[in-house]
Amino acid sequence: MKNARSGIMILGLMVLAANAFAQSVNWKVDTAKATIKIVTSGPFGEVDGSLSGLIATINFDESKPETGSITASVDPKTISTGISLRNTHLREKQEFFNTSTYPLITFRSVKIKKSDTAGYVVTGSLTIKSATKQIDIPFTFTKTATGALLKGQFTIDAVNYTVGTSSKSVTIYLYVPVVK
Repeated sequence: MKNARSGIMILGLMVLAANAFAQSVNWKVDTAKATIKIVTSGPFGEVDGSLSGLIATINFDESKPETGSITASVDPKTISTGISLRNTHLREKQEFFNTSTYPLITFRSVKIKKSDTAGYVVTGSLTIKSATKQIDIPFTFTKTATGALLKGQFTIDAVNYTVGTSSKSVTIYLYVPVVK
């Protein structure tokens, strides 16, 4: 009798978990329109750059954000700052992205929650080169005629990810159109 009750409870929990997962919506990134903008300060002022080719799996329902998940990656070889020599330097040098050894920048969420100020916050692990740090990314989710738009912004210290040799604040802006 006790084993039967335990089995029923486990089955019930599995059904609840499956229903919660089924509630989330799988979104596909419009990679051609997705933008990752990077802004930092350099010796001659502000330096802008971008990364392209975002690949992501976004499972998100705005009414139940806690059931969602986000995994994403981008190739650091796509970095573009508008100056070819600087791009090559950032891609190839050991102290920067060293893309021959570290071909991907990745993010994997551990939780998503509603936020009082930003709409939502996704918490997860950001890996650049061999360094992985937990970060929070506040973002908004806005439905559009063809899907939705996720917009977010966060700041990291590049040296924490072994990018560069001194502390440097880097702000990353995310503009991610998605479709079902």
